[in-house]
Amino acid sequence: MLPTPLTMQVRRGAVAELGALLADSRVATSGRVAVAVGPGQGDHIESLIAPTLGEAEVFRVADGSVDAAVSLGADLRKGAYEVVVGVGGGKTIDATKYAASLAGIPMVAVATNLAHDGICSPTASLVYDGGKGTFGVPMPLAILVDLDFVHNAPQQLVRAGVGDVVSNLSAIEDWQLGNVERGEPIDGLACSMARTAAEALIGRADSIESDAFLTVLAESLILSGMSMVIAGSSRPASGGDHEILHAVDQLFPGTSNHGELAGIGAAFCFFLREDDARVTQVTDCLRQHQLPVVPADIGLSSEQFAEAVALAPATRPGRYTILEHLRMQDSEIHDRVEDYVRAFGR
Repeated sequence: MLPTPLTMQVRRGAVAELGALLADSRVATSGRVAVAVGPGQGDHIESLIAPTLGEAEVFRVADGSVDAAVSLGADLRKGAYEVVVGVGGGKTIDATKYAASLAGIPMVAVATNLAHDGICSPTASLVYDGGKGTFGVPMPLAILVDLDFVHNAPQQLVRAGVGDVVSNLSAIEDWQLGNVERGEPIDGLACSMARTAAEALIGRADSIESDAFLTVLAESLILSGMSMVIAGSSRPASGGDHEILHAVDQLFPGTSNHGELAGIGAAFCFFLREDDARVTQVTDCLRQHQLPVVPADIGLSSEQFAEAVALAPATRPGRYTILEHLRMQDSEIHDRVEDYVRAFGR
């Protein structure tokens, strides 16, 4: 059987009705339930779940660090819990996923934001002393998205989810390039799922103000995460676009968020492929959702962005993308970045 969540629900009031999900014997039987919440909305979330989860123990996750995840994992092991529910944004969910894997118990993800496809992905992105790393973890057993919380989340972060999903189109092109040039095995189902997630969003006229759009965004992010589970790697959702993203994070930490950088990276990679139709479609989508398109939109100069593009292949050794294929020298990278800015700058 393909690995899939037991249930996926996108609706308003999901946090308050969490007890109904945990009453499903496939998720929890009679064992103890732990709930992990972040520091920001922890009190509010705890008050919402108290009426239906009175017996559950609530833990506070300090941040999205390895230390916080390891600490939570130790608490979960001591308590002999049957399942842990992570309620919050990406940092809280990633820390809870990693903690659950350390404790050897399943995890339920309840998302209050839609910033990237980590909701359902088999990875956890966590901060440690040396920077930021990606760790393999089991996929969540069940997934809920609470649209009430999403509507109240910072709009910039919700819009960022669009950039992350749309970057799948570039990642798939890179995976297919690796297949043609290097004989890299490719999974058609994983590609189809990642592409479907992106295509479901890229042509829509509405945006994050609409429940209908947020529902599709949530489903697309979850589908993107599932494509990585099926592929056994991040290949269907991470190519040269994410290499650029990670390089920017390394060189200029705090510049922008994951989804915004993924969107710019995807647009630039389509520009390098000289795919005029796709680069126009992607940049139009980014602008529609008020996402950055060129380096200046995130406070980087063309020179800084070119420096990140030059470093990008080193962030994922062994991965073959359009960046590795072109093998551009620094001067050529600078020229191509300048050409991109001239073509798509405001």
